[in-house]
Amino acid sequence: MTTGAGEVLAIIPARGGSKRLPGKNLMPWNGKPLIVHSIEHARAASLVTRVVVSTDDSEIKAVASATGAEVVDRPADLATDNATSESALLHALGHLESSEGYRPELVVFLQCTSPSRRPGDIDGAIRQLLADKADSLFSACRFERYVWRTINGAAEPINYDFRRRWRDQEFPAQYMENGSIYVVRREILEQTQNRLGGRMVIYEMPAEDSFQVDRIQDLRMHSATGHP
Repeated sequence: MTTGAGEVLAIIPARGGSKRLPGKNLMPWNGKPLIVHSIEHARAASLVTRVVVSTDDSEIKAVASATGAEVVDRPADLATDNATSESALLHALGHLESSEGYRPELVVFLQCTSPSRRPGDIDGAIRQLLADKADSLFSACRFERYVWRTINGAAEPINYDFRRRWRDQEFPAQYMENGSIYVVRREILEQTQNRLGGRMVIYEMPAEDSFQVDRIQDLRMHSATGHP
């Protein structure tokens, strides 16, 4: 590839169990199951060369295959509430390497629970990582809010001095990780066992595309965004 991206593997972890919102990954959003949006976004990205869904669930497996993704069967011990997303990514990489000798240069990690991405977002994130000579990248949106915490019952500001409130135009650039797109060099993922490591950069997305589905209210609140 002229971009220098080489083999780019998109992995979408989608386990069957969810205590907070059972069946979450197959719940409908804008007329399609949640997982279908991420699969279609990955398949539409010109720089993604392969799309894999890691799952332990037969229904998710069927939907993923019907949508054009390959499926890696995830072991039960990597599909518990305590299992990390990284464990699913590393298992999928290990499976593809041991069965095929396949070793991609980049891994794109997409979460089913972040179904709102604009055309070009995934390619844009990959291109930014390459242009910035970064090792890993995460998507985020601008965050312009005053943040507080409580310590022993007393309120304490985290990101500003309450004696000098910023005007809107003075608010410093701050970003909130939105969970939508992660891009990481394979060797960094394998070395650190983490989706982020080495030189990290941010791919900015608008706030309206930065929601995550954790509750049924999220599906209702963020339906019909105007793009897939």
